[in-house]
Amino acid sequence: MTSCRKTALFLALGLFFFGCSDNFSASKEFRVKQVIDGDTIELDNGQSVRYIGIDTPETRKREGGTWVYVGEPFAEKAKDFNRRLVEGKIARLESDVQKKDKYGRTLAYCFVDDTFVNAKMLQEGFALLYTIPPNVKYIDLLVKAQEEARKNNRGLWAEIPIIPVKEAGKYLNQVAVVEGKVSSVYQSAKVTILNFGRSDFKAVIFKNDLASFMTAGVSISAYKGKTLRISGKVKKYKDKFEIIAGHPSSIEVID
Repeated sequence: MTSCRKTALFLALGLFFFGCSDNFSASKEFRVKQVIDGDTIELDNGQSVRYIGIDTPETRKREGGTWVYVGEPFAEKAKDFNRRLVEGKIARLESDVQKKDKYGRTLAYCFVDDTFVNAKMLQEGFALLYTIPPNVKYIDLLVKAQEEARKNNRGLWAEIPIIPVKEAGKYLNQVAVVEGKVSSVYQSAKVTILNFGRSDFKAVIFKNDLASFMTAGVSISAYKGKTLRISGKVKKYKDKFEIIAGHPSSIEVID
C-alpha cells in the first residue's frame, strides 16, 4: 500500500472512530456564512470561528483594534481552498479544552459531511501544523496529515524556499524552511532557544510545547552541533528573527 493510501486510510479510520466517540456529544452544527481566511470562518449567527491545530498564511492582521489586509504569499490560495470546503455548508464544530482565543473567536475542529476540515487543510498543503496545548486532542492525526503533504510536495510545500539562516530576515512574515547548524541551546523555565552561530535567527520552543518533544523521544540538547531545517513562519522578536517550533515535526535533522 502506498504512503498516500496509508495516510488516507488512517484519516478515514480516525474520523470513523472519532465520529462514534462521546467527544461528539458536545458538538454543534451551524451554517458557514463566509470564509475569512484559510483558518477562520464566520457562521450565519455572526460567530467567528478559528480552526484548532493549524495556521495558514494571513490575508489580514489586526492594527489598532481593526483588521487590515496584508495578503501574505499563498494566503489567497488557502482561503479559496477553505471556501470550497465549507462556505454555505453545514459544519459540525467540536471544541477542545480552551474555547476562545485572545480575540474572542471560538476555537473548534470543523467537520463538513465526512471531511475533517482542519486535517484536510494540512493534508493538501494549505496550512501548517500549529499546536497550542492543551488543545491537542487530534494532534497525531494532524501531524500525519502534514507529513503527507510535505512528503508529496503539495500546496505550499511545493513553493516553500529552503534558505540559510543568514537570509531568514528576507522572509519576515512568510512561511519558509530555514537551514543552519545549531551552535548552542539555551534553556530557561519558560523557553528553549536554538541559536545558529552569529546569525540573527533562532528557533524557539516554549515550555508548553516541550511535552510533544519528550513524547517523541527527542532530546533538544542533542540538536547542538546538528544541521537543522526549521519549518514555519518567520517572525521578529526584538532584534532577532525566529520560527516558533511548536512540535518536533517542524524540525528536520539533516546530519
